[in-house]
Amino acid sequence: MPLGLGRPEPLGAAYDGAGVNFAVHSAHADAIDLCLFDADGGETRIPLPGRTGAVFHGRAEGLALGARYGFRAHGPFAPHKGHRFNPAKLLVDPFAAALDRPFALHPSLFDARRLGAAEDGADSAPFVPKALVIADLPAASRLASAVPWDRQIVYELHVRGFTMRHPGVPEALRGTFAGLAQPAAVEHLVRLGVTTVELMPSAAWIDERHLPPLGLSNYWGYNPIAFCAPDPRLAPGGWPEVRAAIAALHAAGIAVILDVVFNHSGESDHLGPTLSMRGLDNASWYRLRPDDPALYIDDAGCGNILAADRPIVVRLVMDALRRWADAGLDGFRFDLATTLARRPGGFDAEAPLLTAIAQDPRLRDLTLIAEPWDIGPGGYQLGEFPAGWGEWNDEYRDAVRRFWRGDAGLLGAFATRFAGSADVFVPRCRPLSRSINFVTAHDGFTLADLVAYERKHNRANGEDNRDGTDDNKSWNNGAEGPSDDPAVAAARANDVRALLATLLVSRGTPMLAMGDEAGRSQAGNNNAYAQDGPIAWFDWAGKDEALVDYTAALIRLRARHPALRDERPLGGAPNDQSGVPDVLWLRPDGAPMAEADWHGGRAVVAVLYADADRVAVAVNGAPEAPALRLAPPRPGFRWERAIASAEPPAPDRLAPRSVSVFVEVAAPE
Repeated sequence: MPLGLGRPEPLGAAYDGAGVNFAVHSAHADAIDLCLFDADGGETRIPLPGRTGAVFHGRAEGLALGARYGFRAHGPFAPHKGHRFNPAKLLVDPFAAALDRPFALHPSLFDARRLGAAEDGADSAPFVPKALVIADLPAASRLASAVPWDRQIVYELHVRGFTMRHPGVPEALRGTFAGLAQPAAVEHLVRLGVTTVELMPSAAWIDERHLPPLGLSNYWGYNPIAFCAPDPRLAPGGWPEVRAAIAALHAAGIAVILDVVFNHSGESDHLGPTLSMRGLDNASWYRLRPDDPALYIDDAGCGNILAADRPIVVRLVMDALRRWADAGLDGFRFDLATTLARRPGGFDAEAPLLTAIAQDPRLRDLTLIAEPWDIGPGGYQLGEFPAGWGEWNDEYRDAVRRFWRGDAGLLGAFATRFAGSADVFVPRCRPLSRSINFVTAHDGFTLADLVAYERKHNRANGEDNRDGTDDNKSWNNGAEGPSDDPAVAAARANDVRALLATLLVSRGTPMLAMGDEAGRSQAGNNNAYAQDGPIAWFDWAGKDEALVDYTAALIRLRARHPALRDERPLGGAPNDQSGVPDVLWLRPDGAPMAEADWHGGRAVVAVLYADADRVAVAVNGAPEAPALRLAPPRPGFRWERAIASAEPPAPDRLAPRSVSVFVEVAAPE
C-alpha cells in the first residue's frame, strides 16, 4: 500500500473517513516504518514518507477502521549516546487509543545487545500487541452535578479486584469495566454513600520482568506502556465499555476519577524490554543519567522516568488525559506526581505539565489529586502543588496510626491532622478539603491488617519478604495474624471502628480503601501489587455487614453536618455573627486543654461549629473510660450522642479507645 505524505498532526493514527493519517515523533531516528498487520499476522512494512521536524508522517488512503498497526524505527544502537534503535523490535504507538490484546513478556522483546551481544535480529512482532485504528468518539457527559470538594468521600478501588468475586456480577463480566457497571456492584457504593470512586490504573500495562518466573503478574497496573489505551484485560470492549461503566456510576450520582501513572513506563531500566518509546526515541522520552546516558534516572523507583518537562512528554500526557476525560471522567489522581513537576533545577509547581493542565479548558476544572512525593532529590512536596489540587496527606496517615497504636506524645499531632492539616495547606491559601486524608490505601496494610499484624507477611510475592515497607506503624492487639481469642478479635474490631470514625469526622477529604469498610484482609501482605487472586480481591462472601452499615452511618453523619467538613481553618474565634467559637479544645472533664495536656494526654474533645451547626467529637486513645462533660449547649439545644465506635460503660463516660460524636439538637420546650 503506497503512502501519501500525510501531515504531522495529530500524533498517532487519525481516521478521516477515507483513510488514516499516521504521525510519530522521533528526533533521532533515521527512518520509521509503518507496519500493517492482517488478520493472520502477516505484516506489510512501509516507510513513512513525510517528515516535519521531529515528526515522521504518512497517509494510507482507503485504510479502514480496525486496522492493526505498529512502527519500526531505524537509527543507531548507541546506548552511550542514549540511542536504542532496533528495527527488529515492533513498537507500539505511544498515542495508540486501543490495543488488540494485553501486553505479555517474551524474550524477543529484550534487545540482546543490552547484555553485550553483538547483534539482535529477533523479531518481536508476533509477541507485541498491535494498535488499532479507531474512530474518535464525542466527549461523554460528566456527572450532572459536580461533587463539591467539601462533600467528597473518595473510595479507591481496583476494577478487577472489586468485581472478581462479586456474586451479583455475571461470571463472564467479572474483573472488567462491564462488571463494575453491573447494578449489584454499584449498589454497594450507593449503600456506603461514597461520592467519588477513584479507579486504580487502567491504561495498558505490562508485568515487571521478575514476575513471570515466579508465576506472578502485575495486578495493580502501575507499569504502563500505552497511556492512551485501556488495558484489554479490564476493558475487552474497549472505550465503549469504559464509558458505559462511568455512565452507570454517574447514573447513581457517583463521580469517577482515575489514578494515572505518567512518571515512568513499563520499559523499565537499561535491561528492560523495547516496546514503544525506548525504540522510537529513547533520548527524547526518558531522562537519562548525564554521566552515563546508557542508564536511566530512576526517581520513581521503577527503572526509568519520563522527561515530563519536555514538549513531547507534555503532549503525550495531555492527549492521554483528554482522551480519558472525554470518556466521562470527573478527575485524576497523579501517581508520584513530584516526578511530573521536576525540572533540572528541582521541583516546580509551575512546571510545564502542571501549567498545561491549568490552562486546558477540558481539564482544569476536574478534580485533580497529587501523590506529592517520589524518591528523587527534593522528592517530598506535600502542600506545594497548585492551589486547586488535592494531595494525599501521609502526615495524616502517620499521625492517626501512631496515635491509635498508643505512641506517647501524639495527641497534639493527632489534633492538627484531625483539624485539617492547616499547617500544610493554609500557608498557600488552600481550603482544608485539599488534604486527602487516608489511613490505608492500596499500598500497604488493609485496615483489618493494620490492627492485626505488627510485621509484613509478603512471602507470597516471591521476594523472601524483602519487598514492601517495614515501617507500617501497625499493631496486632496481642497476637500476630489470625486469632481465635475473643478478646483479641474484639479489640481489633474496636480499633477498626475507631479508625473509621476518625477518618470520617476529620476535616479534609476522606479516602477509603476498597474493602476496609467490610473487614477485608490481605493476610498481612502490605505490597499486594503482584497478587492477582484472593489475597487482593474483595472477599464479598466474607463481608462484615455490620461494619458496612457502621461506615455508611458515619458517611451520612458527615454529610449532614457542615461542622465536620468545613473547609476553613480552625482558629478558636467566631467565624460568623453568632459569637460561637469555631472550635473549643477540651479535656473530657470539660476543662480547656492546657499545654501539658497536649503532650501527655490521650483524650480530647473538639467542639466544632460551622454554618449554625455544632458537633462535638470526643476521642479517647487511652485504655481507661474517663468521665465526660461536654461544653454547655447553645440556648434551646441539647447534646445527643449520634454515633460511638464503642459502647460507653455509662452515658456520661467515654469508652476506652473510642470515638464518640455528639450533635446539638433542638431541646424540647
